[in-house]
Amino acid sequence: FSQHLKTLTQGTEMAKAFASQGDLAEKKISFTEVGDGLYAFTAEGDPNSGVIIGDDSVMVVEAQATPRLAQKVIDCIRGVTDKPISHVVLTHYHAVRVLGASAFKAPQVIMSEAARNMVAERGQEDWDSEFQRFPRLFQGHESIPGLTWPTTTFNGKMTVWLGRRRVDILQLGRAHTAGDAVIHVPDQNVMFTGDIVEAHSACYCGDGHFADWGGTLEAIRAYDLDAIAPGRGDAVVGRKAVNGALDRTKDFVDSTYKPVARVAARNGSLKEAWDACRAECDPKFRDYAIYEHCLPFNVARAYDEARGIHHPRIWTAQRDLEMWAALQG
Repeated sequence: FSQHLKTLTQGTEMAKAFASQGDLAEKKISFTEVGDGLYAFTAEGDPNSGVIIGDDSVMVVEAQATPRLAQKVIDCIRGVTDKPISHVVLTHYHAVRVLGASAFKAPQVIMSEAARNMVAERGQEDWDSEFQRFPRLFQGHESIPGLTWPTTTFNGKMTVWLGRRRVDILQLGRAHTAGDAVIHVPDQNVMFTGDIVEAHSACYCGDGHFADWGGTLEAIRAYDLDAIAPGRGDAVVGRKAVNGALDRTKDFVDSTYKPVARVAARNGSLKEAWDACRAECDPKFRDYAIYEHCLPFNVARAYDEARGIHHPRIWTAQRDLEMWAALQG
């Protein structure tokens, strides 16, 4: 794969690299208790994981990009409990969320049926694409055994009992992807949202559904949550803070889509859509984690959706480079 990637990169003139390719600094890990026996593993805008400790075993939410990175989550878990890890729940199919799953050795790996379908449709392409874009997130990539497949899938809602602790895994609507799931722990009224909600971090919308995202956020808001473990960024504790994170995420999604849609409506170019989006979003969000990393992919997807392409096109390593070149003009 590395030789294939080198060929792709050399074969395309790039005025500058993706912002994520130059992001090489290690991030500080935090392991924050967001409820009794509930933890958010966060790393300054890198992909988060969640931990739910039941009576006899542990559920992990999100598996990181490689087994080596997953081991950092396991180390944090072992600092608070020696109970075995019985379940890994994956909120969607993206490589940086799922390819480390083998490290947990969990008997159950759970995804929505829609997310599993996306692994089948585009999992390998997504892996190749994300590896090219953001190499730091794939430390130890040689240890990835292959695509991650669930042992269990569901549609709509699934409940897992960790002893007496009830965990609801829910599809509340499309947003970050078509297969998004959230994990709700009723006894603490805490939700692990995956990348539907971010905290002071840009949303990645490259496989998103802009028209649905706001409604999905409102479905989360209806739970009147006491805390959220978001997809990226710090844990969000307290109802006021939760509502603020939901508001800011909705503003980010709307501020990305609306200026792009106006350009698309008059048959403007992708580059014009990029300029319009930057004019709207830079003043509000330029200090958000991974903002520059996400922006080109967000604009490209918004431009497609505004032109009636409702099923997100598959990102490949080659398509990434072609899109990036178009934005340099």
